[in-house]
Amino acid sequence: MTETARRIGYDALSGGAPIVVLAPHPDDETLGCGALLAAAFAGAGAHVVCMTDGGASHPNSRDWPRPRLSALRATELEEAVAALGGSAADVTRFDLPDAAMPAEGPQAEAAIAAIADLVARRGARTILATAPTDPHCDHVATDRIARAVADRCGARLLSYPVWSAWHDPDYRSRLPHAAEYRFDVAPGRAAKARAIAAHRSQLGQVIADDPEGFVLPPDFVARFLQDDEIYFEDRSCQR
Repeated sequence: MTETARRIGYDALSGGAPIVVLAPHPDDETLGCGALLAAAFAGAGAHVVCMTDGGASHPNSRDWPRPRLSALRATELEEAVAALGGSAADVTRFDLPDAAMPAEGPQAEAAIAAIADLVARRGARTILATAPTDPHCDHVATDRIARAVADRCGARLLSYPVWSAWHDPDYRSRLPHAAEYRFDVAPGRAAKARAIAAHRSQLGQVIADDPEGFVLPPDFVARFLQDDEIYFEDRSCQR
């Protein structure tokens, strides 16, 4: 059974310490956690870990082959983090293959060890990662890696949905969560909007030669700017 969703402040979510946000792709960190990251950078601090290279969004583009697109998305990520109050030093990228990120094996184990070390060095008490109900293999893999990190370093794990609510209004019933928290977007809305705007390649503003490439739906983006951010705490990850 879940308790009633309630609004919660930064200190209650973070323990008053820096947070570490795991994002499968550049833009997930801003969509799911932008307001929280803005609060963190204005206070105790934060670090964003991007798991993949983000290079699979426009596979048919000749003007933007994967290495060039991946480099652009890395730049967009740094611009987004800067808009939220951070800097390039607050970003770690693993550049695992977009749409084929491993959840186990040597690469995943190396990522788990590196993130656990980062959590310890930053003094973070809370890790945030995409919800396991998000219908994308990289989001699911990010959740699995985050759980392994939380187990290893004793951190609290919170899940943030990106695509779940858009695709399945009943997604909560498939989450083994003990609590649902809401974080008010209003204080960080302007910064979050600037950070979303930094991800130009995913907003259809850069790549013109792949009409079937990925573009964030405008209504989808608007929801993340209007609504509270949502965080779920799993029963098995409560500390």
